[in-house]
Amino acid sequence: MTLPLGKIVDALGGTLHGDPELLIHGLAALESATHGHLSFLSNSRYRHQLAGSQAACVIVAADLQDEARMRGACIVTNDPYLYFAQVTQLWRRTQQAGPMPGVHPSAIVDPSALIDPTATVGPLCVVESGVRIGAYSVLKARVVVAQDCTIGKRCLIHPGVVIGADGFGFAANAGAWEKIEQLGAVRIGDDVEIGANTCIDRGALSDTVIGDGVKLDNLIQIGHNVRIGSHTAIAACVGVAGSATVGAHCTIGGAAVVLGHLTVADHVHISAASVVTRSLVKPGQYTGIFPIDDNAQWEKNAAAVKRLHQLRARLVALEKSKLNQGLLTLLEDTRDP
Repeated sequence: MTLPLGKIVDALGGTLHGDPELLIHGLAALESATHGHLSFLSNSRYRHQLAGSQAACVIVAADLQDEARMRGACIVTNDPYLYFAQVTQLWRRTQQAGPMPGVHPSAIVDPSALIDPTATVGPLCVVESGVRIGAYSVLKARVVVAQDCTIGKRCLIHPGVVIGADGFGFAANAGAWEKIEQLGAVRIGDDVEIGANTCIDRGALSDTVIGDGVKLDNLIQIGHNVRIGSHTAIAACVGVAGSATVGAHCTIGGAAVVLGHLTVADHVHISAASVVTRSLVKPGQYTGIFPIDDNAQWEKNAAAVKRLHQLRARLVALEKSKLNQGLLTLLEDTRDP
């Protein structure tokens, strides 16, 4: 499988400095690229790798084109990382045909399910009654779509995903638990990608909703009645508890947690491993992580954190005492002689 540089630039744009007939045999990172590879440099922190890279061509921004041209061919573009993403798509389209539309013989599909003729349902999938799957969507192997859930157009659902399992709802009853039947469904918009073994629970009464363009990584848990806004991206092992609302164009780092019934505004970015314990109503970057340390030092710091309330009370009392003493001194100084 090869592509001439000229064909890549013709398809994706950018400015080529080099031979358009130069053949690209593969894509690789700067440090591992060899002759015949196309690579990219999107972060100036790694510019020291540029001169020594063996890549046939490197995708760079305009401010690095002089350095790139000194070592060989380059493609100059405004956003090298985005350009490289588009190259991977072009490479995949050229290298192999897309999935064949239709339902695999081993899949189990309820007769009442409505599956667009252009959609693909892979091996060992289960599609229950009342499900709707939109045009050009692809369900990889072992995906389960439960009753009455809907999937929009051009979605990609990776192996092992479960859409529409019961949400976690129980009422206490004399020391035992009484199940709250989950009567809602899951509605997934267009152009959504869901990573392997991610679970999206159906709503208790209203639906769980995933907006257009949302990207979910592997092993994510989305609780019942959660709403996720369009074009939000969530990394692996995140948990979003029931009835939380996450806005549009947000990012949530790996292993972070959003507690139930909270609201996260649009354009909020949550760092990895953070725990969101209150609503975040303004856009911005949020972090809630106790820094890692050797265990003995961590235990000392944790013990100090547990005493912060007491220390605060003592500090307030001390400040009041100093204020009172200062007032007394002022009064003494202003007395008539």
